[in-house]
Amino acid sequence: MTATDVLVVVPIEHSLLLAGLLFCIGLFGVMIRRNIIFILMSLELMLNGVAVAFVAASAHWGQTEGQLMFLLILTLASAEVAVALALVLHLYRQHHTVDVDQLSEMRG
Repeated sequence: MTATDVLVVVPIEHSLLLAGLLFCIGLFGVMIRRNIIFILMSLELMLNGVAVAFVAASAHWGQTEGQLMFLLILTLASAEVAVALALVLHLYRQHHTVDVDQLSEMRG
């Protein structure tokens, strides 16, 4: 038996703990940060946490639906990044700031 023949099985609890940790860090970042770019990065962390949970459950139960959801989350995340960064660039060019508090005070 060689070293490449060893199959490492990660318990689902460890994967779900990682997913929950990623989601909580992202949620904390969304609630605390005021910079819109950091808020978008925190949203990406939350999406990645959910994606890890889907893949872990898919691997645990031997189904492919979790991996299909992962592909859907990747597609959603890439579309979100493209649209959100375009909006951030537009807001920065118009108001010269990416601070959410200052942007909410600028009406009109």
